[in-house]
Amino acid sequence: MAKTLTIVRHAKSSWKDEGLADRDRPLNRRGERDAPRMGRRIQDAAIRPSLIVSSPAKRAWTTAKLIAAEIGYPREFLQREPDLYLASVDTILDVLVAQDAGFSSVMLVGHNPGLTSFANYLVPGLTDNLPTCGVVSVEFEHPDWSLYSVPEVHLTLHDYPKKEVDEERL
Repeated sequence: MAKTLTIVRHAKSSWKDEGLADRDRPLNRRGERDAPRMGRRIQDAAIRPSLIVSSPAKRAWTTAKLIAAEIGYPREFLQREPDLYLASVDTILDVLVAQDAGFSSVMLVGHNPGLTSFANYLVPGLTDNLPTCGVVSVEFEHPDWSLYSVPEVHLTLHDYPKKEVDEERL
């Protein structure tokens, strides 16, 4: 069965209020701008998640809501997964395997350094750093979401808000 897995690092967060707990940090102005922009680029890439699962941290949850609004994903179907907060590759794999095999497309919204490591787990050597609001999407044939042994994947999207600027510099 064809599957699509999309991972999204939360948009840029604010450090303005140093007294806030890490989980409670909101998006800053750039993050509020970038998340809908990346949602449109996800939509333009024809990625249609049947499930969006997010870290419960405010910056990740807000990113998930803004992207969901852009791609027409019902907000009430968004799911919070506490284990995605600052998750390692192993924890991300555990969260993923728990998803119903009937979902053909899953989006995970979370944090670095785990998401950069996970992107490189899926596509070795892909990136040194998944920037804020960065997106990596892969397609593969697999009966379920157990990716402890990575199937052959096809990279369909590797994008981030400043990608055009970075490519112009090359």
